[in-house]
Amino acid sequence: MGSSRTALATGPDEPDRTDHPDTAEPGAGGHTGRHRTDDARHRATGDSSTVMPEGLSVWATAQRTGPVQRRGRYVPDSVQHPARMLPAIAAHAIAAYTDPGDLVLDPMCGIGTTLVEAVHAGRDALGVEYESRWSDIADANLRHARTQGAPGRGGVIRGDATSILSLVPAALTGQVALVVTSPPYGPTVHGHVAVGDDLDISNNRYNDGTDKGNLAYRDLTGLADGFADILRGCAALLRPGGTVVVTARPWRKRGELVDLPSAVIGAGVRAGLIPTERCVALLAAVRHGKFVARPSFFQLQSVRKARAAGTPMHLIAHEDVLIFTKPTDPGDRTELADPAVPGEPSAPDRSGGRP
Repeated sequence: MGSSRTALATGPDEPDRTDHPDTAEPGAGGHTGRHRTDDARHRATGDSSTVMPEGLSVWATAQRTGPVQRRGRYVPDSVQHPARMLPAIAAHAIAAYTDPGDLVLDPMCGIGTTLVEAVHAGRDALGVEYESRWSDIADANLRHARTQGAPGRGGVIRGDATSILSLVPAALTGQVALVVTSPPYGPTVHGHVAVGDDLDISNNRYNDGTDKGNLAYRDLTGLADGFADILRGCAALLRPGGTVVVTARPWRKRGELVDLPSAVIGAGVRAGLIPTERCVALLAAVRHGKFVARPSFFQLQSVRKARAAGTPMHLIAHEDVLIFTKPTDPGDRTELADPAVPGEPSAPDRSGGRP
């Protein structure tokens, strides 16, 4: 895994002047894995305004806002989910690491973003989702994709992905080419806001709070352990040399940095996967050489409060993209070469610096 990273951040008062900012979107090292660099592939990643230069580890996936990327491609109920992946991120990963006809898996599929982008790209897709509310919407999105002529086949299983091998047909063991997923985020980076006579901040939880089985309700250690269980199951389903792409970003909790990306790396290593790349997927547009922020209301609120209290925080303008491969040799368990990137969940950052 490359050891360099690109710090991408913007100020909290730099809204997009060309599109409405997305209110619910949940962010660099050199490429050492099998990431494809063919320009034609990148033109089809769902953000067609940008052609990615060869070998670039920064994915320009937010040239258009999330609502614009989803318009007409997803059913209206999709907006109910509090932390949706940008379609262009999933589409980029699918174009980069698979071929038509391959099988793509998302073990925490939410409203089915990974699945929709996969079937539109001619791949087959399978998702697992714990919450029945979101699995129903994912099913609806797949039906909608079929009406639009998507050539791939897709399906959703309702269940707990920490026991994914008990949910997925045994015949699929060793057949998955790519896993694309994202663990749940802290509530300070997602939710819904409606602007009318009064400001309405709606519930930013994944369910009504009565069922604590969702990983979103665990602390960092519990989340990392549960995610490691999911990745172990995914590793069994992957074919040798198959790829796992996980998007993650840190968040602040009572002023402390929750280092989710490092926890994800540790979970992947414990699951027997090899970290091979660390990229970034932009959550800000690039306009004339400058970043145009696309923050949620909750991000703006958190950053402004921190600055008012004297902490010089910035908006997060990217997601870490953590890429693993399944060893082709069962005895190959290469550890991280970069000591600056921990393989285990780290303690909260108490320095007060920016994310």
